[in-house]
Amino acid sequence: MQQEDIPIAEIIENAVFTDLDGNEVTLEDLRGKVVLIDFWESWCGPCLVVFPAMQELREAYPEHFEVLAVTVGITEGPAEALEFSEKHGYDFRFVYDENKISWDLGIHSIPYKIYIDPEGNFIKQELGTRGRDGDYENARELIYQYTDAR
Repeated sequence: MQQEDIPIAEIIENAVFTDLDGNEVTLEDLRGKVVLIDFWESWCGPCLVVFPAMQELREAYPEHFEVLAVTVGITEGPAEALEFSEKHGYDFRFVYDENKISWDLGIHSIPYKIYIDPEGNFIKQELGTRGRDGDYENARELIYQYTDAR
């Protein structure tokens, strides 16, 4: 079976990422929360515009929302992601796309976002950004829809 024949949901629900300490991270590790899987790199201006808004959501809904910030490996690796995470203090789960999930998904540009429900199921994907406020409202509505956060 060719990769493009495998549904996005199946690829992402079975994805295994590598955290910056070399440990595996799966969606099973994040159960119980709406998860934003955000494919990014530190040179991507549109990626970084929404990070403060996602941090605000993490602080407002720590029991209901998680950000999995996936460095895709276009020009950066785990070292650059670690440097960025230490410098900026976001409490996201920073991981590296060691298993080329972005390749399997056919991601050709970033930012690329995938949302997962608290049961670990694919909700939707988005290419690009709605801007700081737009991405904030979009993610907050998903938190409200899939959890008891209101």
